[in-house]
Amino acid sequence: MDWFIAENSWLARTLFQRSLAAVYLVAFVVAANQYRALLGERGLTPARRFVESTSFRRSPSLLHLYHSDRAFLGVAWGGAALSLATVAGLTDAIPLAPAMLVWGVLWLLYLSIVNVGQRWYGFGWESLLLETGFLAIFLGNTDTEPPILTLYLLWWLLFRLEFGAGLIKLRGDQCWRDLTCLYYHHETQPMPGPFSWYFHHLPRPLHRVEVLANHFTQLVVPLALFAPQPVSGTAATVMIVTQLWLVISGNFSWLNWLAIVLACSALPDSWLAPVLPGSADHAAGAETPVAFVVAVCVVTAAVAVLSYWPVANMLSRNQRMNTSFNRWHLVNSYGAFGSVTKTRYEIVIEGTHDEHLTQHTTWQEYEFKGKPGDPGRRPRQFAPYHLRLDWLMWFAALSPSYAEPWFRTLAQRLLEGDRHVSRLLRRDPFSGNPPRFVRALLYRYRFTTRAEHKQTRDWWVREPVGEFLPPVTLRRVPHATTFGPPRIIP
Repeated sequence: MDWFIAENSWLARTLFQRSLAAVYLVAFVVAANQYRALLGERGLTPARRFVESTSFRRSPSLLHLYHSDRAFLGVAWGGAALSLATVAGLTDAIPLAPAMLVWGVLWLLYLSIVNVGQRWYGFGWESLLLETGFLAIFLGNTDTEPPILTLYLLWWLLFRLEFGAGLIKLRGDQCWRDLTCLYYHHETQPMPGPFSWYFHHLPRPLHRVEVLANHFTQLVVPLALFAPQPVSGTAATVMIVTQLWLVISGNFSWLNWLAIVLACSALPDSWLAPVLPGSADHAAGAETPVAFVVAVCVVTAAVAVLSYWPVANMLSRNQRMNTSFNRWHLVNSYGAFGSVTKTRYEIVIEGTHDEHLTQHTTWQEYEFKGKPGDPGRRPRQFAPYHLRLDWLMWFAALSPSYAEPWFRTLAQRLLEGDRHVSRLLRRDPFSGNPPRFVRALLYRYRFTTRAEHKQTRDWWVREPVGEFLPPVTLRRVPHATTFGPPRIIP
C-alpha cells in the first residue's frame, strides 16, 4: 500500500493538526463570548427565531434538536474544550477510530453554530474552517502513515483559496490591473491593525510591487503545490510569508492563519525536524487499516465530484466570492476584495441623557473594540479573534442594507443598557445608567498624513457626512426601519 502513503510528511501532519485545533479553539471561544449579544434569546438576531423558521434540511444543526442559550453555549464551550485537548495531542494519544471521531465532532459542533449564525457567520473563513476541519477527519494519527490523498485534498483546498482570490482580483476592480489598489486598501480595509497606518504610508512604487507580488503568489505559486519536493514546500513557504505580511497589515479573523495552517501541510519533514522538538518520535511503518484507506478514497472521490461547482465558478466571467454550494460547507469557492473601497465610511453611535433634544444637546460616543472611532486611538490587533459586530458595522457603513435587521435592535439594546451588548464594546459611556436617546452618524475617515500625525498624534481624520439613524428613544424605536442614504446634517 505504498501508493497510499505520503513520505516525509509526519511532522507536517502533526503541525497541521495541532494548528488547526488552535484555530478551532479561537472560533469556539468567539462563539461563546459573543453569543448572547448577537444570537441569544435577547440577541440582535435570535437564533431561536431562525431555528423555528428554518428546516434542518435547509440548515443542518444540532440546535434544531434542542435550542436554548444554555444549549448553544454548551456546544461552543464543549467545542472549545475538545479543541484544547486536541491542541495538547489528544488525537495522537488515542486509537485511530476515536481520533477520527474527535475531528468529526469538532466539525459537527462548529457546523451547528455556523448554520444558525445568520449574517454574523456569513464570512468566507467560516466555510474555510469547516472544509478544512472535515478533511482533517481523514488525515489519520500516529497509528497510521499520513495518507497522500488527504494531503492532496488539503493542497487542492489551498489552491482554490489562493487561485480563486487571484482570479477575482483580475476580473474585478481596475486598480488590481493597474497595480494601484494598495494606494487605498490599507486605509479602507474592514479593520485596520496597529501597523496599517505605516503600510498605508509606504512609497507608492512599493505598493505597486506589493500588488505584483500578490498576483504572483495567488496566480502562479499555487500551481507548484502539486510538484515534487522541494518545489511544493517552496511554494508553501512563499504563501506562508505572504500570509504573515497580511497578518501584520490588517485584521482578517483567522483567514490568513488558516491559509498558513494549510500551507504547513506541504512542508517536508526534513525542513521541520530542526525546529520541532521530539520530531523523530513516530511509529514509522505503522500499518494502515483497510477501512481507513477505503474511507479516504471515498472522500477523495466525493471531493472530486463536488469540485465541479467551484471550478465552474472560477472559470466563469461572473465568478462569485466566498460561495458555499451545499449546506454542509464542503468544497467551496473562495476569494476576497474583488473590488477595493476607495473611501472609508464609519458609523458612530452616540447617546445622551437629555430629556429634550436641542442644538445644545451633549452627545457621548460609544467606542467599539476594533473598528475606528476616536481619531486619536491607534488601531489594535485582534486577529485571529473575530469581532463580528465591528465587521458588520463596516459593512453597514458601505451599504445600509447590511444594517437590516439588527441595527434597530442594537439601538434598542443600548437604550436598555443591555450588559451583553455592552461587553461587545470597548467603552459604554452610560454603563449602568443607559441614555434616553441614541443616534447614529456617518463619518468619512482617512489616515492622517505624516505631518498631521506628528502635530496632533491622531491616527485618523474624520468629517461628518450625514445622519445614519435619527435620534430614537425606548418610546420611539421603530418596529421596522429601512435604512436609506444618510440624511445630511445641517
